[in-house]
Amino acid sequence: KMLCSRRCLVTSRQLYSVVHDPNEKTFEKLLVANRGEIACRVIKTCKKMGIKTVAIHSDVDANAVHVQMADEAACVGPAPSGQSYLNMDAIMGAIRRTGAQAVHPGYGFLSENREFAKRLASEGVTFVGPDTHAIQAMGDKIESKLLAKNAKVNTIPGFDGVVKDADEAVRIAREIGYPVMIKASAGGGGKGMRIAWDDEETREGFRFSSQEAASSFGDDRLLIEKFIDNPRHIEIQVLADKHGNALWLNERECSIQRRNQKVVEEAPSTFLDPETRRAMGEQAVALAKAVKYSSAGTVEFLVDSSKNFYFLEMNTRLQVEHPVTECITGLDLVQEMIRVAKGYPLRHRQTDIPINGWAVECRVYAEDPYKSFGLPSIGKLTQYQEPLHLPSVRVDSGIQQGSDISIYYDPMISKLITYGSNRAEALKRMEEALDNYVIRGVTHNISLLREVIIHPRFVQGDISTKFLPEVYPDGFKGHKLTDPERRELLATAASLYVAEQLRSQRFLAQPENRRDGAGVGAGARWELSVNLEDGVYPVTVSKSDSTFSRLSRDASGNLSIQFLGTVYKLQILSQAAAELSKYMPEKAAEDTSSILRSPMPGTVVAVSVKPGDTVSEGQEICVIEAMKMQNSLAAAKTGKVKAVHCRAGDTVGEGDLLVELE
Repeated sequence: KMLCSRRCLVTSRQLYSVVHDPNEKTFEKLLVANRGEIACRVIKTCKKMGIKTVAIHSDVDANAVHVQMADEAACVGPAPSGQSYLNMDAIMGAIRRTGAQAVHPGYGFLSENREFAKRLASEGVTFVGPDTHAIQAMGDKIESKLLAKNAKVNTIPGFDGVVKDADEAVRIAREIGYPVMIKASAGGGGKGMRIAWDDEETREGFRFSSQEAASSFGDDRLLIEKFIDNPRHIEIQVLADKHGNALWLNERECSIQRRNQKVVEEAPSTFLDPETRRAMGEQAVALAKAVKYSSAGTVEFLVDSSKNFYFLEMNTRLQVEHPVTECITGLDLVQEMIRVAKGYPLRHRQTDIPINGWAVECRVYAEDPYKSFGLPSIGKLTQYQEPLHLPSVRVDSGIQQGSDISIYYDPMISKLITYGSNRAEALKRMEEALDNYVIRGVTHNISLLREVIIHPRFVQGDISTKFLPEVYPDGFKGHKLTDPERRELLATAASLYVAEQLRSQRFLAQPENRRDGAGVGAGARWELSVNLEDGVYPVTVSKSDSTFSRLSRDASGNLSIQFLGTVYKLQILSQAAAELSKYMPEKAAEDTSSILRSPMPGTVVAVSVKPGDTVSEGQEICVIEAMKMQNSLAAAKTGKVKAVHCRAGDTVGEGDLLVELE
């Protein structure tokens, strides 16, 4: 077995591998207590291991991909996750009905819920994860910090108790010294986290963090610690069994973030030297052993510019970004979790764990990257094609063409992973994969992902958790075209326009009857005006036999082209039509200072004003919750409230009118 597993590990071209011994019995049937891409990911490994699977789903997910992949499925409630994927009673009922022997919780939802693990144990069902003691100890950030200190793990200065109210939060923050991080004790995934730089932000942060924590985790307890300015976020993957063995599977660099949520991850990190890597790995394993941890888990660290590292938290579950670790080690972490849960010892020693090549992961979201680096978008995927025809590309997804991205769940479309023998190769493959990814029907963040991975600072490894706001201080605006790129875009747009005109002529009219005089014979020319964002450009297209060529280009019907990751909107007119368009009246721009529209689809949590109220510029008007994140919307100017078009509990769409000012 050891020889077999080591052969798997050194196969550098494997994105991950399942070396399964059919004589090693685990479970006959396993229920996956999750949805989307992670449910699909778990089911794939179960199939390879010969384990039958049960999917759970809400009523709106009845036709979801994970449901189609599983051998059986059970509906556990309506769309809101609190009534379905967090509904323990319904899930326990599904386990009894289907006879599932084990449950894999994925990440999020009930994956770090001690009560769920206890209920499973009480009915003799195996939880594929650590025992309840480790979940409680590491899931509670206050207790985990104390345990980390006792295990001689480096920790961040802060308050080691539960913060009772906003006044106490301010007092503690002053004692620690600003800036501080306010975060949910039971939290994760960036939810229930706020950075505060003064007393006012501390009070506001306490309110929002406690509300988000209660909404996402059913636990509104908060803690406060010193905020390490400009750090890297580097985490160590650990794997431990029930026999006292524990390994560290190298690191993942997760510093590219927005709103404390990761966007791009890679393994290994460009920043760590072997000594720092070993020190971090050994501390992570020491912490795992201190809580008798068994299963896959992740110990997250903040690392400063001098390579000092501080324990942040331990996630007692499979991480979203686990694929990059699988790529460079050859291990299938889901398989290892299932083996450990059954009671088998680890098959590997620390010296067996390699770093083979380099892997990069981009989180592809249904988000508008031009709004705060990504506010959620909803809709139906009218076209969807993953770039799996390219070499060394892995896509973990739970959707397909025709799937709906709804307001009820995380807006992730997929995790796009590329692998190379070195970082440059992995990044080049990621660039190609992003360019070949077809997503239509929802707004997505591929433009942001592509710009990040080709940015000189990222390519050089000069990154921190502040990368996005530092590189794009005025927000993300898309790719900035160079002159050659602009010429290529204009030529492409003009050629597409002419090709469409020629197709239309075949059906609608003979060439000699066209009013613009453009025929389809040899030597035909089209004098066009192309309106691009930065100006109007005359473009001449000529046709010689079946070949189109550009004669001139400079930048302007309406056309959207995705070029170098960014979607450009162009208007293409004949020169005659362009001359006439000058006389068309332009629609007056809306006075956005007097109205408040929802920047995203979501649910109204609170409305702070009523008609007749006087509000100040910057004052909170209402709070919108989208995908479990609460967003405060403020007045753009001082004035009197004319009308309120929403109330708490309403579901709103992007652009819906919420409040009007006089």
